[in-house]
Formats: sequence, C-alpha cells, structure tokens
Amino acid sequence: MEPVTERDIRSSFINCSKGDAKRLPVPRDLDDRPWDDLDFLGWSDPSFPGRCYVVVPRDGGLVGVALRYETGGYRRAQMCTVCMTTHANGGVSLMTARKSGESGRRGNSIGTYMCADLACSLYARRKKSPALGRQYREDLAPEERIARVRDNFDAFIARVYG
Repeated sequence: MEPVTERDIRSSFINCSKGDAKRLPVPRDLDDRPWDDLDFLGWSDPSFPGRCYVVVPRDGGLVGVALRYETGGYRRAQMCTVCMTTHANGGVSLMTARKSGESGRRGNSIGTYMCADLACSLYARRKKSPALGRQYREDLAPEERIARVRDNFDAFIARVYG
C-alpha cells in the first residue's frame, strides 16, 4: 500500500456522511506505518470503544469503511476470515459495516469476522503472531497469503457497495 494522508483518508469513506468522516479520528502515526507490508490501513477509535475504520486501495482510488464491533463479554477462539489467523480471547470480532447508499440509509449492514487489531496484512506476511492463538497451517507461499487477504477484503468492500 502507498502512504496516505489525512485528507486522502477523510475523502475515502463510502458508508458515513462527509461530516462523520470529517470528525473521525485519524491515526497520528501515519509516517511510522509499515506501508510496504500493508494491504489496507486499519485503526480503532480510541474515544469510542467498538468503532474502527479501514481504508483500502482499489483501482478507482481509496475506499474507506467505518466498522463497529461488540466489546466485552465472553470470547472464544475464532478464525479471521480475511487472513485465516486464529486468535483466542476476543482477538477476532464480528466487524459490521453499514452498507453504502440508499441501502445503508435504510439500516442495512454486512459483517465479517476479522482480527480485532486489524493487522491481517502483518499476519499474512508472518511479521506478527497472535498472542494466544495460532496461524492457520498451510503450504501457501507468502504471495498467495497476501493475495488472499486482498481478495477477501475486496469481496468485503464489494458487499458494502452492494
């Protein structure tokens, strides 16, 4: 992923109002992100537990999506559907996104199970390991794992549009 600016991020959101995109917290450490190892930029909202954001590069430019997830409660080991990493104790959450356009205004949303820390790109590259879980045992080359993360995320974004 190429480095992005705050302005790029704010203008990319497809499932929230321009006012909401203007007010959302943008990471302050953009210059320190491992851009070469990222397939998408993901971060949590420090002022609103249960809210996070992702920005994904696509052919037509950046696409930003606001997500929500449940905090607290009993958590069991689960597998991320994006990078296939298994986490224990709440390391995977059901991330839900309001759909874009009229469908989203009517209250429709979609969801998928993702790493709660949004570090799928790093798990796929084996640059990060889950604290108590483990990575799916497979014989895929790193390029294939990276392609899977991108394909799975593209499919999720397509569902937000749909």
